[in-house]
Amino acid sequence: METTVIYNSDLHFEHERWKSELLFSKDEMRSFKNRLEELVTRWTDRDVLMQLEHFQNEFILHEGRINEFLEGIEAHEHQIAGKSKKGENSMDTILFKNHLEFREEMEMQRELFQNLKKEFFAFLTRYM
Repeated sequence: METTVIYNSDLHFEHERWKSELLFSKDEMRSFKNRLEELVTRWTDRDVLMQLEHFQNEFILHEGRINEFLEGIEAHEHQIAGKSKKGENSMDTILFKNHLEFREEMEMQRELFQNLKKEFFAFLTRYM
């Protein structure tokens, strides 16, 4: 049986990529929220306003999730730093398992956000 070594630097690289992606998503949401504010001033139709509220709630939820991911990344980085200080350059099985679970959650969240953006852009096409 061959042993695969996962280096802390590889995990750190992935964390940095995720942080960049999450911060970009946060920036996108600022833009989306600005669009919502514009639309609220243009529309009085109850159905449109309900859809605007739906998107506002979804953006709030997603932004909270982004913050949770950023905190999780920071916590994992501290664990990696602790290992590095001890001279351990590779991740143990439990921490790597946690990293894989986190990766799956990131992928799922990425897909959810992409679907939300598609839905929002379709909405903007109808009402802008």
